[in-house]
Order: sequence, then C-alpha cells, then structure tokens
Amino acid sequence: MIPIAKPLLGEEEKRAVLEVLESGMLAQGKKVAEFEQEFAKFIGVRQAIATSNGTTALHAALLAHGITTGDEVITTPFSFIATANTIRMVGATAVFVDIDEKTFNIDAQLIEAAITPKTKAILPVHLFGLPAPLDTIQALAHKYGLVIIEDACQAHGAEFQGRKVGSFGTGCFSFYPTKNMTTGEGGMITTNDHKIAKKIRKIINHGSEQKYIHSGLGYNYRMTDLAAAIGIEQLKKLPAFNQKRREHAAILTKQLASLPGLVVPELVTGHVFHQYTIRVTEEGVGKEGIRKMRKRDELAAQLHQHGIATNVYYPLAIHQQQAYAHYPQRSFPVTEKVSREVLSLPIHPALTENELFTIINLIKEVAGRNET
Repeated sequence: MIPIAKPLLGEEEKRAVLEVLESGMLAQGKKVAEFEQEFAKFIGVRQAIATSNGTTALHAALLAHGITTGDEVITTPFSFIATANTIRMVGATAVFVDIDEKTFNIDAQLIEAAITPKTKAILPVHLFGLPAPLDTIQALAHKYGLVIIEDACQAHGAEFQGRKVGSFGTGCFSFYPTKNMTTGEGGMITTNDHKIAKKIRKIINHGSEQKYIHSGLGYNYRMTDLAAAIGIEQLKKLPAFNQKRREHAAILTKQLASLPGLVVPELVTGHVFHQYTIRVTEEGVGKEGIRKMRKRDELAAQLHQHGIATNVYYPLAIHQQQAYAHYPQRSFPVTEKVSREVLSLPIHPALTENELFTIINLIKEVAGRNET
C-alpha cells in the first residue's frame, strides 16, 4: 500500500533520542529550549514556545490573548475541528466565514461583513500548506484592532510574500506524524510579543513561573525532551522535505490537469503541500472522463483497490458536525460543495518516482475507462 502520509525518520533522530534517554532528562529540559530557539529562528520571530500538540498550542494562544466568554473569533468552517473547538474551549464563539473555492482557505472578501463589536480575533487556517490571504487579514486586524492567531498546523515553512507563516500574528503549529515535520506528538507557538510569550509559558506550565508557585490557572501542555530531540533533527530536514513535496505536486499537476472533471491545485509560490488535494467535480456527473464517476468516493475506492491510500479532508464541515448542532444554522455553500468533492493523494517526500507515476497512471486509466 502506498500510504497517504509517512514520516521520514533517520539515524539522526535515533541518535538524538538515544542521547536523551541516556541523559535521564526525559521531560522538558535543554532539548526543548534548543528546539524553541531553532524554530523561532526558522520562522523569523523572537519567541517560540513548545507545546504538547497543535490543539494545546491553539488553546494556549487564545488564552494568552485574553479571548474569553462573550467574545467572537472569525475562522473557517473547512478545517480540522480543533480550530473551532479551541475557540469554544475558552468560552468564545467561532464565527464562520466561507472559503475560496480555489484555495480552500477563508475568503478574505467575506471577513469584514462578519466583524461585530464582539469580534476579538481572526483565526485563519493555512490549509493543506497554502497560506491564507494574510495581507487582507492584517489590514482588517489593524483597522478593527483585532488579534491574528494563525493556525499553521499544516504549513511548516510556508511563505506569504516572502515571510514565513507564523510570523504575521501568533502562530500555532502541530508536529503530528502526518505533518511536514514531526516530533511524534507536539506543537509550537510563535510570536514577536514577549508579554504574550511569557503568558503562554505560564499557561502551559500549570500557571507557574516558579516551581510550586502558581499565580493563575494553567495546564500541563509542555513538550518533552524526547519529542524536542526528534524535532531538532526534523527541522534541519524540513526545507528538503518541502522541496520534495513541491516537486511531487508539480508532476501531479502537470500530469492530471488535463483530465476532465478533475480540478488540481495551483502551484502557488510559498505553498508547502502538506496535502495534494484534488476535486472530483459534481458538475461533471454523467459526462465524459472522471466526470462520469458519480462521486469522488468511487475514485478513492478504485485507488485503494490498487494499493493507493487516499483521504478526504474533510467530508463534513465543522458547522455540519453534531458537536456544532447548537450553533445558529447557516449555510456555507462553497465549503459544503468542496467537502463533497475533495480527495487528497499521497505527496509525502518518501514517495518514489515509481510510486508517483503508479498513482498518476491509475487515475488516467480510470479516466479512460469512464470515457467509454
């Protein structure tokens, strides 16, 4: 089976973990501090704070900015549910704005209409590794005095207008094994604001700045040295990982772009292709080529039958989830449409050229079969 994702771990990571094991310091220590420094340097910010995962990074960032009950945070309904859940976890309301059909990111032209006196922050998601429209978001944040919290959990190393994401506001990253780099489990918060960084460090350490002295409510959201040791080595490899993803994306787009009924991602500068997500368009049902397939699930099933894993990110938008049934029922037509069409193909850097063309040739074969 060609997997949808595969972490690339080598001898460097093994040696780093063994060093930590032999040191006896398995929890948070020098390795975490080193990882934070190197990640801050990579993103181009003054501070980076390591956390236990991407969800805790988002939660701590929202808390540090004082987002609380009665506040509203503008975000996208097309993301992993943790994006919206963390807003609810601090007592605030997630205000959803529909997405751009081409980018899958929040539609910048719709944000201003969603701003109210209760709005305190905009939380864009750089979905699948493509930066959200940060120029417009920054302008709106400045105009209305809003905080920007970037969900960059899928966008390690992605750039917008020459700057890395995570440097435009308070950035939140995840190091889950499917991401562009991994620590097993882990997260990171990036910021240029020393006061916010200080608050975050207290929040993730049981509300404590001094051992056994607690000045506020906090959590155990710390990263371990074991995870940080892996992260240090993975960060060194991240530029090469991302370049390989871009190369794979270029090949896939070139080979698949002409197939009818298939919409492929644009090769945008700064995109790091956490996922390569195509759309099997509903408009084409009953027509030639892949359009003849009733739904993208049939393409996914045929790929799976031939040993190629795919995934649907995301089959049900956040506002359609049972967990959000109590929210005012609104329709987000673009989000709902693409959630029925999207299919992510393998693009990870461990893919061989032979595997890549196996995927391409099978999709072409399926398209040809459906033309007859």
